[in-house]
Amino acid sequence: MDIILSTDAIRQPLTGIGRYTSQLAWQLTQRRDIGEIWFSHGEKLLRHIPEPRRQPTAVAWLRNGFCKYGPLLDAYRKIHSFGKASSIRHLNNAVYHGTNYYLPKFAGRSVVTIHDISIFTLPDCHREDRVKFLRKETALALRRAAAVITVSEFSKREIMAQFNWPAERIYVTPLASAGIFYPRPDTELTPLLKPSRLLPGGYCLYVGTVEPRKNLGVLLDAYERLPPYLRGLFPLVLAGHSGWNNRALLDRIRRAAREGWLRYPGFVPDSLLPALFAGARLFVFPSFYEGFGLPVLEAMSSGVPVICADTASLPEVAGNAAAMFAPQDTERLASLIAMGLENREWRAAARENGLRQAARFSWEACAELTLRAYAAASRL
Repeated sequence: MDIILSTDAIRQPLTGIGRYTSQLAWQLTQRRDIGEIWFSHGEKLLRHIPEPRRQPTAVAWLRNGFCKYGPLLDAYRKIHSFGKASSIRHLNNAVYHGTNYYLPKFAGRSVVTIHDISIFTLPDCHREDRVKFLRKETALALRRAAAVITVSEFSKREIMAQFNWPAERIYVTPLASAGIFYPRPDTELTPLLKPSRLLPGGYCLYVGTVEPRKNLGVLLDAYERLPPYLRGLFPLVLAGHSGWNNRALLDRIRRAAREGWLRYPGFVPDSLLPALFAGARLFVFPSFYEGFGLPVLEAMSSGVPVICADTASLPEVAGNAAAMFAPQDTERLASLIAMGLENREWRAAARENGLRQAARFSWEACAELTLRAYAAASRL
């Protein structure tokens, strides 16, 4: 079986979907039970996994500009789709895998990964232009796909309900944390964290985009309820891109930073992110909607106790290894954070439980399940 893997998501800054795509690509290159493998990157067809390079500023600016105008966006979609379709036209015997909602026109069999369908179920949590764009692409991809891949049983149930897709044509391939996330000794962490004015075990961490879906307002409310001495000893660190519709939230973040109990470094590159995870005393993930929730596994793999919301896919990922709360329950979240920061016995148990839970997931298993989806699609 020959494979064409879409790698457009492998670019800086590397998002969760970019990490998924790069890990899957590497795993597939290690397999000896497949034929040829190509990587569809933009309008190019490569024989090697592309490096995650940052897009030129002009390209990003033009893309964002197009998104504001429907006719321009449609023109961009058609040009991009034509170029990609042309590059793979001669490989009709291969299985094409679109790893990020999108499938080009292709005479062979296609498989698409739909990570979640929040653009349909929670459209207010996304920019309006993104909702319009992704709804069109997702609907088109589902018409073209022989099989669908998703990353959690939660997302599978939503896809079945939203699109009336048969269960037997939806394949769940859970994600995993990368090998760069593991427990590290303080002697290794201290010099790595020093430029950020952080100490190992001296802060509470959140990693993710700063946008409405991530429920950071409740996290800030909960942290403000902590006794001042706890906030002073263990500042809250928010690491991740500034998303959209977050002006009021960013104002609160800046105010908390001036008060001394919050740090906002923005996006943290892979060269620093593992140390930031491993050095945290506690990881908190309050998001009320996730297709998977990869940061939870990355924290557990790093030996860090986890508190997360009890909604969407997060119970699947966290299992019994995390303390959970209803996403709007500020009082419970505040009490869990206080307990997590002060209770040494709970942290020790949560650390061991988290390491065991994270070990249940692997990229090898993700690749194996993905290949099953390819094989099923090729038989249809």
